[in-house]
Amino acid sequence: MLESGAFSDAVAAMQYDTPDPCADRHADEAHLCRSGREPAQAPEAGLSHDPATGHPRPPRRVFKSRGSFVERCPGCHLPELNCLCPYAVTAESEVRVWLLTHSMEHHKPTNTGRLIRDVLPDTEVFTWYRTAPDERLLALLEDKRYAPFVIFPDDQPDYADRVVGIDAVAEAKRQRRMPVLILLDGTWRQARRIFRKSPYLDRLPVLPLRTERLTRYRLRKPASAEHLCTAEVAAELLRQGGDVNAAQALDDYFDAFNDSYAASRRFEKIEAPTAAMQRLLDRTVC
Repeated sequence: MLESGAFSDAVAAMQYDTPDPCADRHADEAHLCRSGREPAQAPEAGLSHDPATGHPRPPRRVFKSRGSFVERCPGCHLPELNCLCPYAVTAESEVRVWLLTHSMEHHKPTNTGRLIRDVLPDTEVFTWYRTAPDERLLALLEDKRYAPFVIFPDDQPDYADRVVGIDAVAEAKRQRRMPVLILLDGTWRQARRIFRKSPYLDRLPVLPLRTERLTRYRLRKPASAEHLCTAEVAAELLRQGGDVNAAQALDDYFDAFNDSYAASRRFEKIEAPTAAMQRLLDRTVC
């Protein structure tokens, strides 16, 4: 999701989890982990009726790609071979994150938006439907306690007057309002559709991420190394906004997820914690 500074690089630096038709189809054959951690509950994403008209929808096709046969940990949803639960941490931040997630993204095990909610418990997750906006989200957008920003690149002139810099986050804090980062969680095409087809976002300031960081995400193939996934975007914005501790926790948790999942695809067990994993373990001891 973001933008790197130069106009020509705007789309390149702002990128959500980029679609890869085969990304979620690798075999991850491991045995199921029975951790003590409660399973994360995703918002209702497979409604049987259209939320706007009430008309019945056809049932969702059963997920039958090769990854669907992998027995996963009920807590972190990763193959048990490299379960993520031992590295689960939480952090506090002065900035809130609201995920506006495309309904199809909830079903992808490689989605990184859920990592944000794992680390930042105050994160809100809303499922996007074009014709039926979430009523709770609409109410929160009207709440003057919050100062919401839509995270999106400034690559089009029609909303140039809404574009702000990271200093707007600090200004919101000075006004004793809670800054909120609204992340459009989906593929790039889905994110652009959410941005363009959600009138309730039209009056909000647009905050593009400007960064020189390159993606470390290995589970889906990006079009460019400048395309960051959702969790990377959140971590970098938190860091730029002053929430350094939360940003580091999310960065490390993302790296642990990235390494664990990638190793499981190769049927390899991570025998010793990586540097990021060890930092997460150290947090749980403190």
